[in-house]
Amino acid sequence: MNIPLLFPGLMLCGMYYYLYFCTKILAIMVISQKTIEKLRSLINEETEYRSGPKLVALFNKYGFADLYEPGFPSRWIYTESKLKELNGKPELDKCIKDLFAPVNFISRFSELDKLIGDFNQYLSFDGWQVVRQGQTITFQKAKSVDIDSEKIKEVQPNETEFLKAEFKDISISSLPVDSCLIPYLETRLNEIRQCLSVKAPLSAIFLIGSTLEGVLLGIASKYPAIYNRANSAPKDAKTGKIRNLNEWTLNNFIDVSCEVGFLKEDVKKFSHALRDFRNYIHPYQQMSMGFQPDEHTAKICFQVLKAALFQIKQKSEL
Repeated sequence: MNIPLLFPGLMLCGMYYYLYFCTKILAIMVISQKTIEKLRSLINEETEYRSGPKLVALFNKYGFADLYEPGFPSRWIYTESKLKELNGKPELDKCIKDLFAPVNFISRFSELDKLIGDFNQYLSFDGWQVVRQGQTITFQKAKSVDIDSEKIKEVQPNETEFLKAEFKDISISSLPVDSCLIPYLETRLNEIRQCLSVKAPLSAIFLIGSTLEGVLLGIASKYPAIYNRANSAPKDAKTGKIRNLNEWTLNNFIDVSCEVGFLKEDVKKFSHALRDFRNYIHPYQQMSMGFQPDEHTAKICFQVLKAALFQIKQKSEL
């Protein structure tokens, strides 16, 4: 394409901005809201847990001059707002390259490649891919997403069959967790049932998600050696050591519990959906996504919890 270039200009074409400087063309990445949300999660916790002060220090490298002080917003609101400001600018590219820099993943390079692969599932819809070439992180234009081919790779538990499954004799007292935790878990189960009976799906979902996290933390605390030896156990970015259990996310607990056999693949898949729903405990996040859960959604989430308790009980009896 021959275009006479006398002055620098800006042209928007699809999902790319093209800057024309004499004869050089620079394509600047513009990512969608879904990709921003995934990137936010990677920055805040999936690559490593970053506290408020760490997030401020990170984004100040890209031209901001923020301070961590009283009134600081929640981590997800702060990170998402900064990513939106960087979107369409060269600093976003640098942020992503720094995030996936191999030097930050010493002793966990396999985890790095998995994280890049997960992110690329979102980024490919924006026309880009992150590529690791040895120690270097680069970008390349993505091919069109073949959804039909991707579907074949997925585990596809049938939602209707999953909902119809009955899990009888789910006894909290039989779970392999600290006995002091049992009455609190039983109280939460009763409250979940009450929320469902009065058609309060949002409250039910939040209780279900936190209860599942509490159960999995309880099991991990009971079997720390098993959980800490798992390949998917999260590691500290600086030391390469397994993080303390109180620093694990629900995502970490789900992945490791499946790897060590306490959860099966069907529950793992639906549990991740529950994790995403639970993120809407923040009203601004719920508003931005227009999330309005109904009774059916809440029942799916409760079924996930019951199935998880059933599978954990089965595993503990072996």
